[in-house]
Amino acid sequence: MTSGSVSRRPIVVALVSDTTGQVVVATIVLIAILVPLLNQLPPDSAFHVPTYAVSLFGKYLCYALLALSVDLIWGYCGILSLGHGAFFALGGYVMGMHLMRQIGDRGVYGHPVLPDFMVFLNWSELPWYWYGFDSFAFTLIMIVLVPGLLAFAFGWLAFRSRVTGVYLSIITQAMTYALMLAFFRNDMGFGGNNGLTDFKDILGLDLRSGAVRNGLFVASALALAAGFVLCRAITRSRLGKVLIAVRDSESRARFLGYRVEAYKLFVFVLSAALAGIAGALYVPQVGIINPGEFAPINSIEIVIWVAVGGRGYLYGAIFGAVAVNLAKSYLTVAFPEIWLFFLGGLFVATTLFLPRGVMGLLPERRKTGAETGLPAPLTPAAARAGGGDD
Repeated sequence: MTSGSVSRRPIVVALVSDTTGQVVVATIVLIAILVPLLNQLPPDSAFHVPTYAVSLFGKYLCYALLALSVDLIWGYCGILSLGHGAFFALGGYVMGMHLMRQIGDRGVYGHPVLPDFMVFLNWSELPWYWYGFDSFAFTLIMIVLVPGLLAFAFGWLAFRSRVTGVYLSIITQAMTYALMLAFFRNDMGFGGNNGLTDFKDILGLDLRSGAVRNGLFVASALALAAGFVLCRAITRSRLGKVLIAVRDSESRARFLGYRVEAYKLFVFVLSAALAGIAGALYVPQVGIINPGEFAPINSIEIVIWVAVGGRGYLYGAIFGAVAVNLAKSYLTVAFPEIWLFFLGGLFVATTLFLPRGVMGLLPERRKTGAETGLPAPLTPAAARAGGGDD
């Protein structure tokens, strides 16, 4: 097999032969099965996983899907977004709106239609943009459509204007900051500073029950596995090769005739949709969504997760998100005063000593060949002989 034949293989064949991808997916599925089972053990068992931990782990899986969406555009297309938390928060608000509509007359004020915060603020009727969110099917569509439309509008303007590099990063951060300020306003109709909370149930099931918590955890794990498979398929296909070419030399890819803006726009919208799904799964597990999720620092944290795990690997983003948030959960309790110093120091240390992240410590062939979908570089001996490893 020649080195170029990888790009001609069908995506399904590439996935079947993707041993590393199969291991990652199998691990995620195993976790999805194991954690709920351990939750059913007696509380006095050494292997019992309490219900609060199930929700905590589910939150980590949502963060992993969010990090995966950032790695898709940053690691493979060179788009460093410092505002991806906006798409995550929008997906969360969409799910929050549905959960608020499900409360009905069980709220504090007992209004059959208006959420409590609207009654408190003397709203007389439900805003038009809240219509339809009593339907779960409509909500599922909006979870993908709302972040996707924002990403399409933003990306079309930015990429068409050929805004790249640090300028694009600054604009994405300005976008999420502007949204944060807008959602803080009470007259926006999204709960203002308090956001959306006091959710009761989902699909008629009590959100506080252990069974629903386990179900949400499994849904988060399956969404992460599906997102990984989708991103892996894209990055190992011909489309993925073009994305890598754009990342490495955008001007050369454009000179060769590729519509660079179209490729960047497609992957940016897809990434935003994945982030929205992560946000939608996150909200029912934590029980609240407020404008703080739009804070620029949250988007910067996402980039740190990807950098620590190793950008351009996909599973590196998953590892980085889970590892950093595990450390955060411990340090914010044990050493709350120094947590931010640790986070900043971690990013500096990663940049200086692990530019490829933790996954960059893998053997060279796995880094440059099997994991990126590109042919491995020739060894000195193979180069002298005029051949490759294949």
